[in-house]
Amino acid sequence: MSPHRSLTDSPAGASNAFETSITPPGAERPNLLRRRLKVSDINVVDKPMLKKALGGTIVGNTMEWYDVGVFGYLITTMGPVFLPEADRSVQTLFLLGTFAATFVARPLGGVVFGWLGDRIGRQKVLAATLMLMAASTFVVGLLPGYAQIGIWAAVLLVLLKLVQGFSTGGEYAGATTFVCEYAPDKRRGFFASFLDMGSYLGFALGAAVVSVLQLTLGQAAMEEWGWRLPFLIAGPLGLIAIYFRNKIEESPQFQATLDAQGAVAADAANADKAVAKGPLSAVKAYWRPIVLAMILAAAANTVGYALTSYMPTYLTDSKGYDPVHGTLLTIPVLVVMALCIPLTGRLSDLIGRRPVLWIGAGSTILFAVPAFMLIGMGGIWSTLAGLALVAFPVTFYVANLASALPALFPTSSRYSCMGIAYNFSVAIFGGTTPFIVQGLIDATGDDMAPAYYLIGTSVIGAIAIYFLPESARRALPGSMPSVDTMAEAHALVTAQKETA
Repeated sequence: MSPHRSLTDSPAGASNAFETSITPPGAERPNLLRRRLKVSDINVVDKPMLKKALGGTIVGNTMEWYDVGVFGYLITTMGPVFLPEADRSVQTLFLLGTFAATFVARPLGGVVFGWLGDRIGRQKVLAATLMLMAASTFVVGLLPGYAQIGIWAAVLLVLLKLVQGFSTGGEYAGATTFVCEYAPDKRRGFFASFLDMGSYLGFALGAAVVSVLQLTLGQAAMEEWGWRLPFLIAGPLGLIAIYFRNKIEESPQFQATLDAQGAVAADAANADKAVAKGPLSAVKAYWRPIVLAMILAAAANTVGYALTSYMPTYLTDSKGYDPVHGTLLTIPVLVVMALCIPLTGRLSDLIGRRPVLWIGAGSTILFAVPAFMLIGMGGIWSTLAGLALVAFPVTFYVANLASALPALFPTSSRYSCMGIAYNFSVAIFGGTTPFIVQGLIDATGDDMAPAYYLIGTSVIGAIAIYFLPESARRALPGSMPSVDTMAEAHALVTAQKETA
């Protein structure tokens, strides 16, 4: 891998000093070149290492979201285990609230793991988050129920979900940062989108495991002891994922920043000191892009969590499906959507992040009401069609955040800023979506309330996309250009001389 030096870090939206090399034809070219690019400055991607990094990150991300998804698919089953004396609606709201509690701990995890990731490295922190997530999920499967220890069973469940949330707070921010720093600039959207493909395959895997158990054991056995099995499976699955994640090396962009410390310009050193002072310094320096990232993450994840974590409960409690069909109906939609996600990632490399994200926001606004009307018709075909209309915007929306949001922040602060922005947003809006929309339905008696909620969040998201800087085919802030081949590196240097 070619050696490269660290660029002066600059806030999102500022022109990258070496962006000229990779700005698409017709785009405005910055005039901040401080010195000429040399071939040795450019990172030529090590393809075998990229594949290993991508595989290790996807496997871990799939495992993380299997753990999150299993709980969502077992909400209607676990209610009688932990609150047998409560009303059915109270049981559901308690489990949805417990799911939301996971996201309360995410901001703290994002702050802690983000700061550590910018100080000691992305790979080490990502391995730690996965270990913590797998262990806490496994322990959920060992919990005694209400019959054994009374209300303490519910208390322990909430505590373990908080631990899960803390670990997950460092996962998405770290995984997106890691893959974006590994990927070539012109294909960053494509490679980063595989993370969300892994996430939704993890949800689908969780749904499949729960469905098989429900079909083979029956609801009575599931409530008695079968609900434990999906959580216990997380133990061996986690060990496999940790093995793959420990095989990957530190991202080249971050390693270059570490290697260059002490020999960079004064303003780059000051940026590193901002990280060293802690997360508050990062917030002060980059609060504008952090707010922008929070709004975009809120809009996208509201739709994403409505599909993945709330739909099984909605189909069961509001539409009369039994728990088996409430879970089974989501599986084909999740699988097809997951397989389409890399296509939208590739599309964002070709036409830009903003147009693809606008498709996600616009289709949410247009499709939300028809989607819930189709689901409300009650037939299997109409339910699948409605779920597909919810999944369509998610395919364009959520996947492209993985490449758009890390590009808002410089290398030395990227993990910290992503951890803060993404996790605070998801804690307030994304993870609470199931709880909020169920509460809206209970309060209004209107089964269309979820559609109105999705429309509102996407209207705000569409406005935010207008202010999003375009980052497709451009170097990450604070990083040298990253290309696929040495020939591309030479071409960039030649083009720079010709346009000087």
